[in-house]
Amino acid sequence: MTKPVEVSWFSALCDDDYEFLGQPDPALASSFEHCRNIVLTAEKGGFDNILLPSGYQLGIDPVGFACAIAPIVRRIRLLVALRVGEMWPPQLARQMASLDQMLGGRLTINIISSDIPGETLPGGPRYRRTVEVMAILRQMLNGQPLDHDGEFYKLKLDPPRIGTVSGKAPPFYFGGLSEDAREAAAEGADVFLMWPDRMEAVAEIIADMKARAAKKGRVLKFGYRAHVIVRETEAAARAAADRLISRLDDGTGAEIRAKSLDSQSVGVRRQAELREAASDDGYAEANLWTGVGRARSGCGAAIVGDPDQVLAKLEAYKALGIEAFILSGYPHAAEADLFARHVLPRMNHGALSLG
Repeated sequence: MTKPVEVSWFSALCDDDYEFLGQPDPALASSFEHCRNIVLTAEKGGFDNILLPSGYQLGIDPVGFACAIAPIVRRIRLLVALRVGEMWPPQLARQMASLDQMLGGRLTINIISSDIPGETLPGGPRYRRTVEVMAILRQMLNGQPLDHDGEFYKLKLDPPRIGTVSGKAPPFYFGGLSEDAREAAAEGADVFLMWPDRMEAVAEIIADMKARAAKKGRVLKFGYRAHVIVRETEAAARAAADRLISRLDDGTGAEIRAKSLDSQSVGVRRQAELREAASDDGYAEANLWTGVGRARSGCGAAIVGDPDQVLAKLEAYKALGIEAFILSGYPHAAEADLFARHVLPRMNHGALSLG
């Protein structure tokens, strides 16, 4: 049997749920109830994990949400996005250990290399600070005393009395395409996340990151974050994609993209390049549609097709070395249900193991 992959969904904590892109709907606005319902839909559908995203100017706080949802979910893991520039690492370690206890050991962490709100740090030092935070978190969540003398933090502390269920740090998921981001991932991450790109570009990134990690005596796993539109036929899936952007004008799309604090990052620019190089109908390659990126700063493309086509695309990524997928669609609960019915039962999947 082939090795299982982790298949995750996305809960729209960042005011990012639409029936028509660029047309906010009060019924889909970010709220505890709405985002809870997405999580419960994903758990019922059989997904392994769910990303709780974070945006300083957008939506609701993922840590607070995770603590509230933890006693409600029974099986699904939570991938909690942490904007680490905004948080004091020792207290963050204590929070994460406590949250892992609430979840029975089902916590995973998405590290975001953020600024401190109101300040802007150049990429180089900001990513060096993120590497220090990952090292501090890992040591404390591994239950080890901390004696850290770094560029940004000088700390000598005992670990939190409350540890994780496993006694080890949860896996750190991390993404970024700049030189500084790639080096930070090779130094401190467990899972390197990518946004959509052509198959050859995905292969090149994986090869590059494997080599960088190997130079540091480390091994990375790889994840792929994409939207998905699956219908019973390819024609119906393409029609659903066209419908999604049918009320979007370019000005509104640009305004939405500009809201994100990372709207000028290397990864975001790459999504724009992918969109600009696509065919007239928005496809960068077979079944990879870039129309979503017209109204989204980050992950800007969707896998579009019938169940066989979507499954084949995911299997092709897996063959390149992808071991974790983080998927989403608009509206998020409805698309989670469609993917869970049409594709997920045909995938060999389960929680990602770092062993």
